[in-house]
Amino acid sequence: MCYMYRENTKKRVAAYARVSTDMTDQLHSLASQIKFFTEYISEHEGWELIEVYADEGITGTSTKKRDNFNRMIIDCENDKIDTILTKEVSRFARNTIDTLTYTRKLSQLGINVIFMNDGIDTSDKDGELRLSIMASIAQEESRKISERVKWGIRRKMENGWVYGSKNMLGFRIENGQLRIVPEEAEIVRQIFHSYVYEGKGCHTIANELNAAGHLSVRGKMWREDGVNRILKNDKYVGDLTQWKH
Repeated sequence: MCYMYRENTKKRVAAYARVSTDMTDQLHSLASQIKFFTEYISEHEGWELIEVYADEGITGTSTKKRDNFNRMIIDCENDKIDTILTKEVSRFARNTIDTLTYTRKLSQLGINVIFMNDGIDTSDKDGELRLSIMASIAQEESRKISERVKWGIRRKMENGWVYGSKNMLGFRIENGQLRIVPEEAEIVRQIFHSYVYEGKGCHTIANELNAAGHLSVRGKMWREDGVNRILKNDKYVGDLTQWKH
């Protein structure tokens, strides 16, 4: 690969930070990471801060949806970065294949990655071996966390906790429980009465709701498929079936 000559002899250093949820405390953590890297890099006389790339509310198990991570890789390919700092292996990626694939790709570009908390620099002779071990541990920890979260969700579901259904005509979810919205519930009763007792089709019911000035839960005009979804929703007949998909 041919590199362009640069008069600036400072090492061009970037950093990558990530949090896996968009909760307020996590976003504070992300802001803290950005502040730390900015100050840390700026304190090194021979370093030039390129950018602190950061993704929020994104899982580490895959790099596909991490826009800023992918933008950082593109900048590396365009010879804008010499070194990347990141807090630890689990912040960079929790997938062993992704971790090794990207660090090897960066090494071929002459770019090293420093995992500060793990004490790993990919430019070291044993860097890749140590990175492989840490990446495997991070991936396994991610799997365990996922299983714990799913286990907790299942237990809450068994106790009647409702997930999803944020926009459901006639109901609102408050603290995991369905609360009836009386004025909307009356429209639901009207839909079922028209279908069951009057033998009307979904298209006809939708037209009648629109003629009466009723809007859907999203504030839009009624359509045939919207009425059909109401009639097929088991919650309206007293059943709660979760984790269908």
